[in-house]
Amino acid sequence: MNKPSKVDAAYLVGLMSGTSVDGIDAAVVKLSPSADREHGVEVELLAFENTPFPVQARNSIFELFDPANATIDKVGAMNMWLGELYAQATLSVIGKCGLSASQIFAIGSHGQTIYHAPEEKAIGGYNLHYTVQIGEGAVIANRTGIPCVSDFRVADMAMGGQGAPLVPFTEYVLFTDPERTLLMQNIGGIGNVTVLPANASPEQVFAFDTGPGNMIIDGLVSQLYAPLTMDAGGEIAAGGQVISELLEWMQQNEYYAMPLPKSTGRERFGQQYAAQIIAMMKTNRWKAEDVIATATRLTAWSIVDSYERYIKPQHQAQQLLVGGGGSYNKTLMRDLQRLFAAHQVQVLTQEDIGGNSDAKEAIAFALLAYYTMNRMPNNMPRVTGASGPVIMGKVSFPYPGS
Repeated sequence: MNKPSKVDAAYLVGLMSGTSVDGIDAAVVKLSPSADREHGVEVELLAFENTPFPVQARNSIFELFDPANATIDKVGAMNMWLGELYAQATLSVIGKCGLSASQIFAIGSHGQTIYHAPEEKAIGGYNLHYTVQIGEGAVIANRTGIPCVSDFRVADMAMGGQGAPLVPFTEYVLFTDPERTLLMQNIGGIGNVTVLPANASPEQVFAFDTGPGNMIIDGLVSQLYAPLTMDAGGEIAAGGQVISELLEWMQQNEYYAMPLPKSTGRERFGQQYAAQIIAMMKTNRWKAEDVIATATRLTAWSIVDSYERYIKPQHQAQQLLVGGGGSYNKTLMRDLQRLFAAHQVQVLTQEDIGGNSDAKEAIAFALLAYYTMNRMPNNMPRVTGASGPVIMGKVSFPYPGS
């Protein structure tokens, strides 16, 4: 893996809106080649801001998760609308740290995933797989006057990869430890883990989606505790008891035993899945808080099951570093700590090591854009299943003077 060489230091903005659709995460970072790390860069977080989606926009995004509703006109309009919202979030976070747009080298925008189909499907004699992220980069670039890198995943898919997960590249650059094996667990809508063996080379790193993170919990809370959209702090789950029958049913989903590489999303664990659980709840007269407690336990179980199934046979880990919104769920964190104690794995949050759980993925897309703009590969073929390295991301340049 080469080190960036064309830019000594640069300010970038990273943008992320995940499968939970709780808003736009925007981070301003200063990136520069590391003097101490052979393959790394130094990252300094200058500002972070989360901008909730307008209610109408959030509702419209959820509508697009159902392919039957995702007509071309609706997808096209939301693509442009999200571009406007991302641009506003960019300008806001830049202002927060006292910089001007002219000082920003580039923006890295993940976009909003509305459909992810990583498994190959034979169509017209070709084995095709695809993914759809919206939030028009050209709009972001021209509203801000800053080059914008967007639509990262498709370049990896063009090389036979699943286009996910992408963050392991940045975790390798930023967190590889010479002596300890670390597990970088993100808990957003979907949970994903990156395995960083001690003193790892890029070829030794692997990663995959562990299963649902907050997605099932949020989906159930939204329907059972409206107008709440999440179990803040895990307080609802803390007041419930795990329903063994429901937990066993949830653990039977075929995803957990699928071979690597693998990734998943709302298509498997979204609204339809939550609706199945609620139907079972009504039939069995389960308490709502017990259902939330069970969904929370499933997320913790899926993470430790992934460790037992795919990681421990090769690498005994020393730490699990948890980031993303799920790290603020105290019930989920207690479950993780209890389950991993049996494996002598210490469970910490990004904040425990001086990081920022909320900003982690936005920082990642700033770093990915940094590599794109330097025309350097920024995927990890072993992680995604791609046949080789590729430069991910499409670059939109602003019109001069915009």
